[in-house]
Amino acid sequence: MRWSTLITVLFSLFALAGAFILGLLVFISHDGVLDFSPLERSVSARPTIVLDDKGAEWTRFQLDRRDPIVFSALPKHLVNAFVAAEDWDFFSHKGISWKGIVRSTLVNLYHRRIVQGASTITQQLVKLLFFDSQRTFKRKIKEQLYALLLEQRYSKEYIMQLYLNNVYFGCGIYGVEAASHTFWGKSVSALTVDEAAVLAGIVRSPGSYCPLLHPEGSAKRRNAVLTKMARLNFVTEDESSSYKTKPLILATHALDHAAHVKEMLRQFLEERFGRQKLYTGGMVVKTTLDTSLQKTAEKAFKQQIDLLRKTLRNNIDGGVLSIDPRTGAIKVLVGGYNFKESQFNRVVQTSRQIGSLIKPLVYAAALEQGKSFADTLIDEPFGLEEAHGTIWAPNNYNLKFEGRMTLARALYRSNNIVAIKTLLETGYDRVLEVSRQCHLQGPFNRYPSLALGCLDGTLNEATAFFNIFANNGRYVEPYAIEWVKDIFGTKIYRHERQEIQVLSPLISGQVAKALMLALKMVRKWYPAGAWLETEALSKTGTTNDCRTNWYVGSTPDLTTGVYIGCDDNTPLGKNSYPLRTAFPIWLQVHRACNHEHAVFVLDPRLQMVLIDEMSGRRVSQPGDGVIEIAIV
Repeated sequence: MRWSTLITVLFSLFALAGAFILGLLVFISHDGVLDFSPLERSVSARPTIVLDDKGAEWTRFQLDRRDPIVFSALPKHLVNAFVAAEDWDFFSHKGISWKGIVRSTLVNLYHRRIVQGASTITQQLVKLLFFDSQRTFKRKIKEQLYALLLEQRYSKEYIMQLYLNNVYFGCGIYGVEAASHTFWGKSVSALTVDEAAVLAGIVRSPGSYCPLLHPEGSAKRRNAVLTKMARLNFVTEDESSSYKTKPLILATHALDHAAHVKEMLRQFLEERFGRQKLYTGGMVVKTTLDTSLQKTAEKAFKQQIDLLRKTLRNNIDGGVLSIDPRTGAIKVLVGGYNFKESQFNRVVQTSRQIGSLIKPLVYAAALEQGKSFADTLIDEPFGLEEAHGTIWAPNNYNLKFEGRMTLARALYRSNNIVAIKTLLETGYDRVLEVSRQCHLQGPFNRYPSLALGCLDGTLNEATAFFNIFANNGRYVEPYAIEWVKDIFGTKIYRHERQEIQVLSPLISGQVAKALMLALKMVRKWYPAGAWLETEALSKTGTTNDCRTNWYVGSTPDLTTGVYIGCDDNTPLGKNSYPLRTAFPIWLQVHRACNHEHAVFVLDPRLQMVLIDEMSGRRVSQPGDGVIEIAIV
């Protein structure tokens, strides 16, 4: 088919469609179906208030922290920039741009894929104020009808005013005035042409072009908008070229603390209640966040990452998660070094091999089969023939073998050989079953390396399953929202705690007692004032080549997991072990909790005994090489 014929057919189809839509519009508008109350409500919208665990406000979700800007106060070059970027025919069409539809159709046919859309600014405003993100044919028709009627009721200037006061710029920023203050620290009336082009360029994809997150991408998109402005004679070619050479300079400011938490909440609330209700519906959200502890964790994390970036690799990042051991309520969540660098939440989105964190589950499965932490196995050179005939010969992290030792010592010293032997004696099936019960997602492999943590997990999963040993065998799902109330004070959402007894308290208590031994060993490195006045249990995790470091530990009031790694999974550097990288963050967070000599309450049926940590022989007095374990 020739282009001329195709164009004729397309124009005919659009003419018929236009006649149908206009006829339907008249019918529906007279029938009173179209409701424009959201548009009026947008001017006096009520923000959603977010509370911390003590009921104090710590953030808001709202369309704009600034007063809405009237059209007469908007710089002409700002309006021109948005027209150039989003809707060339805005001031001439009636809500739907037939020229735009034809143009985008031809461009898409030429490229044989969708590279250009045809939504007008009026249609985009309709989507912002009236509809969710679902893409259906019925919704598209309604969107077009609303756009046509909107153009009949309101002036172009008022539609543009509403659009610029409601459009999204990423990082929770809505409206041009808020964006201007956030990015440059000034009112929108003072924006330059190149800054206006930055704002206009963002709205197509805020996640890709927000200058706080992607300055290079934002600058490239700005230049594309400037090219379009020159094509439409809003600026000259020379002016366009000059503006393109300007560096993208943003105001120095800090985003709200707990930015990754806020983004996680936004995604959940917007998906559940819709964008309009979140930003204009006046809801109140009670979260589990301890804002004071959150600030402590953010400071400790940033200081440690700064140090590691100087001494190891400059792209090291990670995350921190602290939960209430009994309920799973999230008290701290640090999703990364800097939200401006990356919105990627490394607590829930990064999945890495968990390394030696798996070992407590291996020993828990062995205890279920009747073993004791006083039992012994030999730490020695060890090899297994693999399917292709090669020999797999694992080693310990210190490249040493210590001979016969108890399972308790093997766990708290994170010995690899004894863990592998314990897995083989216990059997894969039971260890895998326990891992699944503890909500590890896998995928799981039936290899001896399972005992060394060759399965993936997120920090959220790792912290939740380790917490089982601080919670007498009960698994609780981490959560961040207690309840949500609507504008009338009615609870429209309440968290339902997911609590499952996955291990017997007799089993989890024995493992918990053994996990306390590791911190007793570390404690001697710290002066009394720098340590915790409470019981604590913990486990490290390291993967091959030190690509990932884990440290997860519990005190009676808090369980915290720390993940340190690079987003590209490159090695951290030589001798980069968790006690050096992750543990300092964990210690600072738990020192801030004021535990006041808290102790774990274990099952009273457990008996505490002293044994020689190498032979397992019972002894009557404490001494060198003597440890206390729990037995049934």
